[in-house]
Amino acid sequence: MAAEITTAVLLAAGRGKRLGDLTAKTPKPLLDIAGSPLISHIIDALVGAGLAHFIVVTGYLSEQIEGWAKIYQSENPGIKITTVRQPELNGTGGAMLAAGSHLAGQPRFVFGWGDILMDRANYPRFIHHARNDEYDLLLAVNRVKDPFRGAAVYVDAHMMVERLDEKPAPGTAKTEWNNAGLFATGQTIFDSLARLEPSERGELELPGAIAQMIADGRIVRAVDMRGFWSDVGTPEDVEATRAWFKPKRKRR
Repeated sequence: MAAEITTAVLLAAGRGKRLGDLTAKTPKPLLDIAGSPLISHIIDALVGAGLAHFIVVTGYLSEQIEGWAKIYQSENPGIKITTVRQPELNGTGGAMLAAGSHLAGQPRFVFGWGDILMDRANYPRFIHHARNDEYDLLLAVNRVKDPFRGAAVYVDAHMMVERLDEKPAPGTAKTEWNNAGLFATGQTIFDSLARLEPSERGELELPGAIAQMIADGRIVRAVDMRGFWSDVGTPEDVEATRAWFKPKRKRR
């Protein structure tokens, strides 16, 4: 029986320091991509896949994202966006913990980075797996030549995740699968988040919680994403993403 999933958490608290002046006065999720804020493209795609409630965790320039959320809701009746300020900018794990109280009673939900864009066709495909597969955590992966900018994801022949290697040194990864920044899970992730210790950067990092789930013997599966993908991490990424989305964008 398919699980009902209607909610997604989008983590949008960081600044995006590699973008330099582009994010000096604008939070990264609000950068213009082909006429719409970056985060609007993500939510548009998830709405198209059947989701209706979004919890957006903010931090850097929170007021701007809160203002965007009000406008988006007014223009899209039936869609609810709840913004939550991360009390301390202590990493993606801390951001998920900030959203936890808004997910009580939901056996399954989607979460992801609020600054990663990919081919829109991937979202309904991922949500289909999220609603129908057996898992404790479902992880989207995309194929790259070298996953040193993200996290190398090692899977077996059945796409079961064996381990994650966060930001491996260039040229050292033995896999082409990269953490694509979109997930589905249930309340069990909060057990792992509660046990997180700060990383070398002094942050509570979500990949650490996923690694803990794997170590605990939880079912962690990967679903491959196809076509365009970008974490929009550099000015060059912004230009490439704008060029890719512009001719394909359909106004809602």
